[in-house]
Amino acid sequence: MKNRWSDTDAAVFVASQGADVSPEFALVLYATRLLGSEPDLAMHGGGNTSLKGTAPNFLGDIRPALFVKASGCSLTGATAEDFTVLDYDTLVRLTRLRQWDDAGMADAFRFSELRPGSKLPSIETPLHALLPYAVIMHTHPAAILALTNRNDARACISEALGTQVAVMPYVAAGFACGLEALETVRREARCGGLVIGHHGLVTWGETAKEAYAATIRFVSLAETCLAGKKIRKLSSPQHGVTAAEAPVSYAAIAPIVRGALSPASGNPDVPFRKIVLKLLQDSALSELIRSREGRKIAVTMPLTPDYLIRVRRFPLFIEDPRLDDADALRAQIVASLDRYYDEYRSFIGRANPAAGPVDDSMIYPKVILIPGIGCICIGENETDAAMVADITAQALAVKLTIYETGGEYAALSEEHGFDMEFRAYQRAKMKPGAGSGVSGSIVLVTGAAGAIGMGICASLLEAGCQVACADLPGEALDAAVQEFTDRFGSDRVIGIGIDVTAQDSVAQGFGHIVDRFGGLDGVIVNAGIAHVSPLIDMDLDAFRNLERVNVEGTLLTIREAAKLFRLQGIGGDIVLISTKNVFAPGASFGAYSATKAASHQLARIAALELAPIGVRVNMVAPDAVFSHQGRKSGLWATVGPGRMRARGLDEAGLEEYYRSRNLLKAKVTADHVAAAVLFFLARKTPTTGATIPVDGGLPDATPR
Repeated sequence: MKNRWSDTDAAVFVASQGADVSPEFALVLYATRLLGSEPDLAMHGGGNTSLKGTAPNFLGDIRPALFVKASGCSLTGATAEDFTVLDYDTLVRLTRLRQWDDAGMADAFRFSELRPGSKLPSIETPLHALLPYAVIMHTHPAAILALTNRNDARACISEALGTQVAVMPYVAAGFACGLEALETVRREARCGGLVIGHHGLVTWGETAKEAYAATIRFVSLAETCLAGKKIRKLSSPQHGVTAAEAPVSYAAIAPIVRGALSPASGNPDVPFRKIVLKLLQDSALSELIRSREGRKIAVTMPLTPDYLIRVRRFPLFIEDPRLDDADALRAQIVASLDRYYDEYRSFIGRANPAAGPVDDSMIYPKVILIPGIGCICIGENETDAAMVADITAQALAVKLTIYETGGEYAALSEEHGFDMEFRAYQRAKMKPGAGSGVSGSIVLVTGAAGAIGMGICASLLEAGCQVACADLPGEALDAAVQEFTDRFGSDRVIGIGIDVTAQDSVAQGFGHIVDRFGGLDGVIVNAGIAHVSPLIDMDLDAFRNLERVNVEGTLLTIREAAKLFRLQGIGGDIVLISTKNVFAPGASFGAYSATKAASHQLARIAALELAPIGVRVNMVAPDAVFSHQGRKSGLWATVGPGRMRARGLDEAGLEEYYRSRNLLKAKVTADHVAAAVLFFLARKTPTTGATIPVDGGLPDATPR
């Protein structure tokens, strides 16, 4: 492990923090970020750092203070706001007063806060408070866990680190752990660090630089020792095919997995909670899963109890998967899942006989291992799924290292595991998922680079969806995706070049969405084009072009969506962006009106055909959306010039004309269209086959 500390970079970082952050605290932040940048040290909220310094209270009095990273905040990119600031003297007095339960501990922390805020102090705060060192760093290094989580842990730790560290067995995080740590380092007064079973490494120093260097030094010693101990290899694969050779690919089974693992929500209108899948692509781990030892090594408790709330007790392992038959594989997954739930509930009953019924949403698998396919990780959104993938990759790599170095994995007891997995203080760091509404939904929008498409995509992202922006490949799509990525982050947006008139392109586009997210919850059929011509002058090729985009494009999109929704088996939503012209066509606009009417009719038929599988199909019929935040409507770029000439108006005058002709005298915007889309996706009413006019009130266009 390389020591990445740079005095030059540290000085620049300190200067960037401003006068409100002391140099000592700024250096702790710098070191914290260095730790967080190493996946083998700490990841996704794991680990914490602290500083004993001073800070003012509300009266302006300078008080001894403990700055400690807040619960659930990541070391990566840590800021001053990610740390809680506690009155050190008050905290120590409360610690000595008595042992607190979690509720009392949270109250004690709140009572001690010098800078009250919404963030909860880390559950490790007592350890940082009780150990008598200026700077403390607690991490979960892979190499250290490969020494502690094994049957011969004491001997391996001694061989790798000698007497440089004190060693203590696992103690549940909180006051008990802090007190045990204090007693341990007192007995080993000359130690420079502390190794805690199943819990990682604690280092310290007078400065952040010293504490960070100690972490790197001990981890490097552990890595060197392990590298020289590898004495055995995995046996030949038990499962003969690789993912590349499997007749059934990840893209083919991901929707089945997503449907089978989506837990019930308790809401009959939105019956399943939204989940995202992520395939962990690592050849070494795939070989582990395929090996004869794979199940024994992989289906074990997490490396540290901190990760139980992220990845559950065990992954779901599919024994001898039928990769040649998707239906047979589905049956295997469902049967394995039933056994998984039965075992989980039995475990809960053993660990806590007084525990009441446990909802599936609290215990559904976060990791599924399918030999020949790989490791599929599950989250409530893509960020969560990526977090599970990172934790799982580290866990499998460490467990493999333990095997290769001649050890046997030693898991925590069921009692310890239950205590941490269902501990309220731990679960408080988990943001609640969406049991209803649209947050977390995976939604495809065709025609995403146009004015209406942009408005819909923006509103979906603001509502918490993951959005696949689809349009013809090119600058317009690239610019739209970049804009949304800048605003909402790359983990929630994907751009897909699709020609809706080409069935292979549509199928490939849906495949890309499955590869990225694991499936779909909603499809917004928005792609369409216009043409202006009286029927007597209609160019047949131009009319056929509209037929291909507006009619065949709708058919191909709905058809592919229906296939995917049927595979998932958890319902879904399709919303067609129709037009007021279906009900009130305009002269010289026959090609558009006729083809959009055909598109509308296809959606109505889809509502009839897809209702038995829980898919709702509805329509939104807007009128005269000219632009969205400076992006001109492609339809009005085609229609507008002729309309302006016919009425002797400029662009602003034309917009005013269309506004003034509706009953409400309302300017119809893409945001209004998006609001109607969101109404259908949120399933506020049991509705399918319906049309919402978004036109300000046009009596002739009212659906009948």
